[in-house]
Amino acid sequence: MTVTLVVAIAEDGVIGREGGLPWRLSTDMKRFKALTTGHPIVMGRKTWESFPKPGPLPGRTNIVVTRDRSWQAEGAQVAHSLEAALEIAAAAPGGEDICVIGGGEVYGQAIGRADRLAVTHVEARVDGDTRFPAIDPAVWHAVAEERVPAGERDEYPTRFVLYERSKGPAAAKS
Repeated sequence: MTVTLVVAIAEDGVIGREGGLPWRLSTDMKRFKALTTGHPIVMGRKTWESFPKPGPLPGRTNIVVTRDRSWQAEGAQVAHSLEAALEIAAAAPGGEDICVIGGGEVYGQAIGRADRLAVTHVEARVDGDTRFPAIDPAVWHAVAEERVPAGERDEYPTRFVLYERSKGPAAAKS
């Protein structure tokens, strides 16, 4: 089982603002769909609730982590811990590659379990209230990188980087 955190991060570490994304990046949304379709996706309740269209993202098993034991959502499986969510995801179709898609609290819990980071670095500083944990160069190394100029429906240029966990004691999973 491989766990990949899929995220877009501004230069100052911001990933969200007021329950949503602080940018419009059509090119990155297409990449996100290509990366996650066919794989289970794990997210927090606030991320689920931020989707513009109610309901699950199609072509993926949607798993929502929440502490609220009474919370339910049509089209999503509910887990009450990250560990439980990863177990559900591993048993789902495409479960050999699990994608964690947010938000900040779930990323903070999952980064120690992750094998890869699929990061869109947004080349801008933006206001926001949610940040991604620091990407420690002693733990993560870039294995692929692509610069993406701002397209017609993108607010900013981006740089997509695929990171893998380094081998060695500093990078050991917690």
